[in-house]
Amino acid sequence: MDQAVPSGSPLPRPNAGPVELRISPAPVPYPEAIAFMEARVKAIRAGEAPECIWFLEHPPLYTAGTSAKAADLLAPERFPVFATGRGGEYTYHGPGQRVAYVMLDLNRPDWCGGGPDVRRFVQNLEEWLIRTLARLGVTGERRAGRIGIWVAHDGREDKIAALGIRVRHWITFHGIALNVDPALEHFTGIVPCGIAAHGVTSLRALGRETTMAEADEALRAAFTDVFGVTLDDRT
Repeated sequence: MDQAVPSGSPLPRPNAGPVELRISPAPVPYPEAIAFMEARVKAIRAGEAPECIWFLEHPPLYTAGTSAKAADLLAPERFPVFATGRGGEYTYHGPGQRVAYVMLDLNRPDWCGGGPDVRRFVQNLEEWLIRTLARLGVTGERRAGRIGIWVAHDGREDKIAALGIRVRHWITFHGIALNVDPALEHFTGIVPCGIAAHGVTSLRALGRETTMAEADEALRAAFTDVFGVTLDDRT
């Protein structure tokens, strides 16, 4: 998690309108996604665009968060590597992984249960993932000292979902990533999130034949469960 907010009190900018849901049918290049998020954060702050959740997949790539260590990039030639402003370390994105980018104004009480609270917001993102997994028949859990959502199975613990955000002027971007059916071998090119002692799993690897559409429906329903806000589908 990376908090980049101005000093002083939050701006009096209550935002209680609909939240736009974008769903991209084809993989989105990473630079294109970053450009969109940067522009949308600016527009939300100016009151020119609604808050937005963006469901997408990326082509195969690695991203390095603000805490990434060079030694954790084990196969630098395998895929493009992008330095990014989100919190966290290295992660893999690719087809079969549902990424949800969250461009939300933390001045809105729905996201943190009151005033802007980045830590509370991250906890709510974790809860969103946990409730999504529950709807798909999987028990996801937090682990102290480990970012992400974890699944205990077959005598071990593996990460099934990651999260990393940035906050600018109290507006969030970047977000979460849920492993539906990505190529898990691609995670061997990095030390995922800097944690070498545990592996990575997916819904498919756990025996769940979940389609991306089913994962999206679970994400949408769980979002409403956690935040009390219905996503406005404008695909």
